[in-house]
Amino acid sequence: MTAARQIDPAEDAHAEELAFLAAYDDGRKPPGWRLTPRAVVTFITGSAGDALALPKPVAGLPTRLVISAKFVGERALVERAVVTLAGERGLLLVGEPGTAKSMLSELLAAAVCGSSQLTVQGTAGTTEDQLRYGWNYAMLLAEGPSPRALVPSPVLTAMRTGGVVRVEEVTRCLPEVQDALVSILSDRRISVPELSGTDGSTVHAAPGFTVIATANLRDRGVSEMSAALKRRFNFEAVGPIGDLAAETDLVRRQATAALDRVQAPFAVDDVVLEVLVTAFRDLRNGISEEGWAVERPSTVMSTAEAVSVATSLGLADAYFPGDRDPLSLLPGHLLGVVRKDDPGDAARLLGYWDGAVRRRAETGARTWRRLWELRDVLDA
Repeated sequence: MTAARQIDPAEDAHAEELAFLAAYDDGRKPPGWRLTPRAVVTFITGSAGDALALPKPVAGLPTRLVISAKFVGERALVERAVVTLAGERGLLLVGEPGTAKSMLSELLAAAVCGSSQLTVQGTAGTTEDQLRYGWNYAMLLAEGPSPRALVPSPVLTAMRTGGVVRVEEVTRCLPEVQDALVSILSDRRISVPELSGTDGSTVHAAPGFTVIATANLRDRGVSEMSAALKRRFNFEAVGPIGDLAAETDLVRRQATAALDRVQAPFAVDDVVLEVLVTAFRDLRNGISEEGWAVERPSTVMSTAEAVSVATSLGLADAYFPGDRDPLSLLPGHLLGVVRKDDPGDAARLLGYWDGAVRRRAETGARTWRRLWELRDVLDA
C-alpha cells in the first residue's frame, strides 16, 4: 500500500500523460531520453485543449488524451530549454522568486529522464560532497575505501544513469562548492582518488546526463557565479505571467488543487479571485491596469504568493463557513505578504489603498468599493 502524499513528484502526478506521449510520438530522441523533444514541449505547455490520438492502441492507455498545460509562459522559452538539454548543455533558469523556475525544472527532468528527484538544494551549508560523493563511514572504517562504501550524490547518480540532476538555488552555494560544477560540466566525469586502481576510480557521464540549475535574481549578492561556471550554462529568464486572465486561471487551478488535497471545494468567487490577482499585479509592476502609478513594495508579489493567499481564503471558507466573506479577509492577507521583507512596506500597501483602490471604488465598482471600506484593517 502506498502511503498518502501531500504532493506527488511530476513523474507520478502525470504518469498517464508521460506514458501516452511516449507512445504517441515515436520520432527521434536524444540519447537517454524517454520522450522526443517535441513531446517534452507538449507535456509542459499542453495540447491547447485538443485531444491527441494514439497511432495504435496501447494496453492500459486511453486512445485519445488532452495534455494539460502545466507551465504558463512562452512556448519559445520551453523549446529553447529543451534544445539546450538535448545538446547535453547545462541549463540555468533565472528570475524573480515565485516565477515557477523550480516547477519548470521538475517538469523538464520528469519528461526527459523519468525522474525529477535527483536534486541538490543549494544553501550556504551545501558542501562539495553533496555535488560529488560521500562515504558510509561505518563501512569505510570496517573495510577501507571501496565502491560499496561510496555514497553517491544526486549528481553522481545522474551521471551513471544518464539522467537530469537539478541544482536548486545555485547562487546560495558558496563559491568553492559552485566550482565543483565547473569540472563536472566540462569533463563529464568525477574522479574518486580513494578508489585509485579500481574500476570505480572514475565515473563517466552516460549519454543524456545534464544539469538544470535555478537562481533567483534577488540572490545575485549571495554567491555570484564565476565567469567559468556561467559559460557552461545556457541562461533562460523566467518572468512573471503577462496576462491577467492567464494568471487568474493559474491561481484558481493551483488553489483548487490545494483544497482538493483536504477534500474541500474551492468556493472563492471568481470576482474576488480576479481582485486578488489584480492587486498582486499592480503592486508587482508598479503601475495599475489603468496606468496609475503604484509604489512597489520591496517584497516580491509573486504568483506563488497569490496562490498561497487564494488557498488561505478557500480554507477559511471551508473550515469556517459563513463566518466572514473571503473578500473581507483579503486586506489582512495582503498585509501579511508585503510585511515579509520590510515592515515599512505596510505604508506602501496603505498608499495603494488610498490610490488605486479608492479610485476604482469611486468609479462605482462594487467589489472595489467594499475593499475601500475595509481600509481600517491596514491601520490596525
